[in-house]
Amino acid sequence: MPELEIAFEHVGVPRQPTRSEVGAPRPALAKFHAPEIVFGHDSLAELGHSARRLGARRPFLVTDPGIVEAGWVHEAVGHLREVGLHPVVWHELTPNPKDHEIQAAYCEYVQTGADVIIAVGGGSCIDAAKGVAIVSANGGHILDFEGVDRVVSPIPPLVMVPSTSGTGADVSQFCVVTDTTSATKVTIISRTLVPEISIIDPRLLTTMPDWLNAATGLDALTHAMESYVSLAHNVLTDQHSLHAVHLVTRNLLPTLLDPADQEPRTAMAQGSLAAGMAFTNAILGATHAMSHQVGGLLDAPHGVINGVLLPHVIRFNAEQSPTRYVPLAAAAGIDIDRVPAAEVAEVLADRVRELADSVGVPRGLSCLGVGEHNVAHLARTTMKDACLATNPRQVTQEEIESLFRKAM
Repeated sequence: MPELEIAFEHVGVPRQPTRSEVGAPRPALAKFHAPEIVFGHDSLAELGHSARRLGARRPFLVTDPGIVEAGWVHEAVGHLREVGLHPVVWHELTPNPKDHEIQAAYCEYVQTGADVIIAVGGGSCIDAAKGVAIVSANGGHILDFEGVDRVVSPIPPLVMVPSTSGTGADVSQFCVVTDTTSATKVTIISRTLVPEISIIDPRLLTTMPDWLNAATGLDALTHAMESYVSLAHNVLTDQHSLHAVHLVTRNLLPTLLDPADQEPRTAMAQGSLAAGMAFTNAILGATHAMSHQVGGLLDAPHGVINGVLLPHVIRFNAEQSPTRYVPLAAAAGIDIDRVPAAEVAEVLADRVRELADSVGVPRGLSCLGVGEHNVAHLARTTMKDACLATNPRQVTQEEIESLFRKAM
């Protein structure tokens, strides 16, 4: 995929040399994009100062009804007003942000004369905020920017406050939007989408419903594993990937068993952050490329779909090259001593499925509403997803169809 190899260089991921390139090998360059990060209990109190440092006067706060009901928007608005700012709140958003919702938010942004854009909420809120920023600076329609490096003009400053422990959107160069006409998700990748500031307050995680806690935790695990085996991984992303696997596999279930325990909540917040910093720089793979299509078709929770698909993609990739899965297994607490790499990868796939079982994720896509009649369409749209280009094993449409059927 030569056109995508070139695009990766544009978003800060050095192209890997091909087998046909000759000459003495040289170390690959490693680039790493990350926002300013404010992490810790009560860090939401820094929101006003952070926005004002970026030049805010009338910040545009994107959120959803659930975050409003939980009380976090009231607290966030209070911190903004404390420093003399006059925030505009927009909350007419549903899960898996829709193209028309982003266009509506953009119209409100323009009409109110807002400036710095803030998101308080999960990945949907953060992606919607990024969408507003893209359109406000570049014009057109949000779907015009699908693909890699299509956002050409600088966007307004972004401040992100995540309320879930998994999407990584608060530190990433990704924006995922549902195209409601074709019932697919489109992926927008641009270094301009890395926020200026990410404020991670573990308190906000305590109001997630259990299903969302499980879904976003499995999303973080998928980010960590796919970024580690990605063709675009590097020495700067690898340690973040492994640390995220360690934190998520040990702390996701405890957050469900004892939601009030702050220690695993904080660990999950850190795991989500590490996974986010890894995947935004190393990109992802087939699990996400496939998951985006199912989510667009059914408006189903992204992390739940990842939890179903990830074990199957691990087995598929490991058939060709299982070695990269060995450190991931070790990070997940699996004994790798004197065990062949192929066996380790199989145990890792089983362990992911066991974790998904323990947090209540369905065992197959059919439980979510996917049928045989959907497979060909899902496979066709998967082949167009930018995440597929960094999957460690090249894949055909027929192989994607087979993976979907195995995951049914």
